[in-house]
Amino acid sequence: MRAYIIYIYIMTAAALLGSCRNENEIFVPDEISVNIPEYTSIHGFYLLNEGNMGSNKATLDYYDYTTGTYTRNIYGQANPSVPKEMGDVGNDIAIYGSRLWAVINCSNKVEVMDAATARRIGQVDIANCRYIRFHEGYAYVTSYAGPVVIKPDYEQRGFVAKIDTATLQIVDTCLVGFQPDELEIADGKIYVANSGGYMVPNYENTVSVIDLNTFREVRRIPVAINLHHLRADRHGQLWVSSRGDYYGEPSRLYCINIGREQACTDYGITDRALWLDSVDVAVSNFHIDGDSLYLYSGQWSYQAMDWTVTYGIVNTQTHQLLTRNFITDGTDRKIQMPYGIKVNPITKDIYVTDAKSYVTPGTLWCFGPDGAAKWSVRTGDIPAHIVFY
Repeated sequence: MRAYIIYIYIMTAAALLGSCRNENEIFVPDEISVNIPEYTSIHGFYLLNEGNMGSNKATLDYYDYTTGTYTRNIYGQANPSVPKEMGDVGNDIAIYGSRLWAVINCSNKVEVMDAATARRIGQVDIANCRYIRFHEGYAYVTSYAGPVVIKPDYEQRGFVAKIDTATLQIVDTCLVGFQPDELEIADGKIYVANSGGYMVPNYENTVSVIDLNTFREVRRIPVAINLHHLRADRHGQLWVSSRGDYYGEPSRLYCINIGREQACTDYGITDRALWLDSVDVAVSNFHIDGDSLYLYSGQWSYQAMDWTVTYGIVNTQTHQLLTRNFITDGTDRKIQMPYGIKVNPITKDIYVTDAKSYVTPGTLWCFGPDGAAKWSVRTGDIPAHIVFY
């Protein structure tokens, strides 16, 4: 979730509006043809709609490349007997083996489904869970651990849960920083972006490093305040986004050279310039495809009392910002609030989701590699997370 403090305020208001709805409301799946069929090794993709906080409206959509059709709320169709359907706030989604995993933040659970049918297999209970990654038969999930509350002296540190993907049992946990968000696994380590997002103005500013063998935190890497997304590229680098503080400290993109950082740590070298670089661009979310880092930002400033929106591409080899708007046909003017991004690794189509007002159905946009819009479709509320199947 972006700009978490703003999000909490907006979603709280949305929850009050949503409370007027019938608690037994049933989301009816519907299918629409949006594009001509495409035949590659990627059959389709799932899109997880977060749903406004407190309204229990996380939903799952599916786009089928082989038919060119988009189907809304397939979870409800596949699991008609599951009460309250997916739950409250879908925060991450991934496929591992034959299973589809969805992190449902405020319902304190990870839903586990069959990747081919979206039929429910089970769930893993994790308080205030956030993001998920996999490695050699285990799932790793970050957790804020404590309740959703803004508190400068928040005392509950977050953790990473280690889950056996065969039994769906939590086998271990590792304490990290406060309000840990996205994590990445690289070079025998788990890297975790600590945000401290509930502790405004006392944000966290570190990336936790967990040794995979011992599953214990071995050090923390100082980067910037209020960290959020974290991804590895193919050059031994970690890219991590900072939300900033929405006042004088702007959002920014950072790059950690893993090998150099470890060497500097081993030799006690404190010059961060040797292993840490930054790109002067605000980031809400990003996706790496090859040597291109695609990003968007909906950056709010309490000073300007306005949003600044960017759709950028960064070269991960040179660290150069190649463009601040990869949308070339003016369609960006139709997008109210960008909220998710993904790139098809085969066709190079770029998918951008629009959360609009946060309390109404959103839109999924598909752009070709040239940045021109190919098609769009209505989604559930707050479309955010895509995984290819």
